Amino acid sequence: MKKLSIVFLCLLFSVTALHARAIQEDYKMAEEKARVSYAIGMIIANNFDLGSLGLEYDYNAMADGIKAVTEGIWPEFSIFEAIEIVETALYDAMEIIAEQNWNAENEFLISNSMLDSILFTPSGLQYEIIEEGNGDKPHAESVVRVHYIGTFTDGRVFDSSYEEEGAYIPLDMVIPGWAEGVMLMSVGSIYRIIIPSHLAYGREGIQGIIPPYTPLIFMVELLEVMDDDFDPYQGYYDWDWEAFFDDWDWDDYDWDDWDWEQ
Repeated sequence: MKKLSIVFLCLLFSVTALHARAIQEDYKMAEEKARVSYAIGMIIANNFDLGSLGLEYDYNAMADGIKAVTEGIWPEFSIFEAIEIVETALYDAMEIIAEQNWNAENEFLISNSMLDSILFTPSGLQYEIIEEGNGDKPHAESVVRVHYIGTFTDGRVFDSSYEEEGAYIPLDMVIPGWAEGVMLMSVGSIYRIIIPSHLAYGREGIQGIIPPYTPLIFMVELLEVMDDDFDPYQGYYDWDWEAFFDDWDWDDYDWDDWDWEQ
């Protein structure tokens, strides 16, 4: 009897998988109305990044809401009520995510601090010396040229300068933990800098990029400390704006579409 049940379940899962695949194929081969509707659903979900908001959805109710607005049916809520409902749900979901991330950050920082190679500063910054240089040290208002890779604790890269010849970065214009870590270095050094969220983007994070309460890890190679009179924005000043506007094809621009009251 057990063998029969197992065989039956395997067949059932196979049929379900085939049915799901058939549904996907149906949309590719479906009539125009179904294809357009499915594509609009994809665009809405992608533009609002629905998969990353921490919410659960009733897709039938979502379809009813879209239908009500699209067809001019009297909706269940006013637009202001709808916005308030969504904002409340997002706030509640963010609170849950923030608490989970805060716990995860504390666990990571405690665990990482137990490594023999990890050093600390009074602010809570952690760092590891990969290679120690003997050149100049930057100060709080220095502009430095560096190579760096920024990752999350799971190793995912969110930023990197290695496609350039080195990034020019004013230390008074970056997050506190990054500036503090680089000021520990001498030219020629390579440090692994672990920045707690309170020295980075804190509870707010950066929407779509840095989640709340996220520690950041930077592998930094300090290439050069620039002279105090170095201007990292000099290239922007040198742009030939006169030539740019001379080359603009003014006759091809549809000035009727320009919003002059912007």
